[in-house]
Amino acid sequence: MKRRSSAGLPDYLVQNIKAGMFLFYHCPAVVLTMHKIAIFASGTGTNTQKIIDFFRMHPSVKIVLIVSNKPEAGVLSIAKNENIPSLLLDKEKFFRGNAYVNELQKQGISFIVLAGFLWKIPTHLIRAYQNRMINIHPALLPAYGGKGMYGNFVHEAVIKAGETKTGITIHYVDDQYDHGPIIFQASFPVDKNDTAETVAQKVHLLEYSHYAKVIEKELSRI
Repeated sequence: MKRRSSAGLPDYLVQNIKAGMFLFYHCPAVVLTMHKIAIFASGTGTNTQKIIDFFRMHPSVKIVLIVSNKPEAGVLSIAKNENIPSLLLDKEKFFRGNAYVNELQKQGISFIVLAGFLWKIPTHLIRAYQNRMINIHPALLPAYGGKGMYGNFVHEAVIKAGETKTGITIHYVDDQYDHGPIIFQASFPVDKNDTAETVAQKVHLLEYSHYAKVIEKELSRI
């Protein structure tokens, strides 16, 4: 017969309860770091929406700010619909002021995601978020990168050059256009019947499939 305590519980159960209480009071709790992300975008915000959806219920990642340089950008409507604060950049302040570093830090932004943001990032902002700012480019860098190479301009150049494959590149941001250490690339074959528009559709599918996952992976290393 199993022994019972004065409370009428089996001894083995009493010992388990005591052990649990010891762990609760004496062992440090596991605290998740909450990563607060700002997304910079200039266009409709399709990538931004996918990222928001991916992290909507995430225990340690929260999209807290949407930043744009265009007042008519569709991404600002997404911010409104999602009840996420937005920031419209002033060009003079962005390039000749503090690049909004103070405002970003005041909101606790720990990581910046560029999702179709067309302005070059000022050095002041890059230094403040060194190795904590990433970009996605619609080609296999280092090919088809640089100033003016975005959207259909990239895809048209790929078709014109007769490339047999293209894809996406996710990379850290430095002080050059579409430069910085490459984190991830994915590609697909370019068909002889492809146009800039069909290539764009295939690129978007890769972006939607991979960008948020790569963001999550990079945040896990911080």
